[in-house]
Amino acid sequence: MSLLIRPALADDVPALMSLEKHAATAAHWPPEQYQQLFAAAPQRLALVIEEEAGLRGFLVARRVDREWEIENIAIAGPARRRGLGSRLLGEFIDLLRKQGATSVFLEVRESNRAAQALYQKWGFEAAGRRSRYYENPAEDAVLYRLAFP
Repeated sequence: MSLLIRPALADDVPALMSLEKHAATAAHWPPEQYQQLFAAAPQRLALVIEEEAGLRGFLVARRVDREWEIENIAIAGPARRRGLGSRLLGEFIDLLRKQGATSVFLEVRESNRAAQALYQKWGFEAAGRRSRYYENPAEDAVLYRLAFP
């Protein structure tokens, strides 16, 4: 089965929104926020992973000087547990290293153990907490950071 990781296009917005709607742990954004991804380049980056069946996941990040923040990541329900999130994250990290980034950081729900395991697998380290950062349900965020040598 062929996988392709590529930059997202404005035409991908409906598929991104559909994926996000069915991913409980993804950030739920209005359509305008997705459209702004394409107006804010190169400060924003959106990558998608697709198969013959269509878009299977995405990652959205923003640059702050030489640091990056992962803002949103989602993998389609039927595509989970197949390593697609890891492949997408790995491609993103490789891209940042080539661009000379110094680090990447993110927040993740305290209860999202699968995501925490994924980030730890790629060398991210817990760097703090944000009390009651998330809503519906209210929950703390664990901050993770990956520094590049």
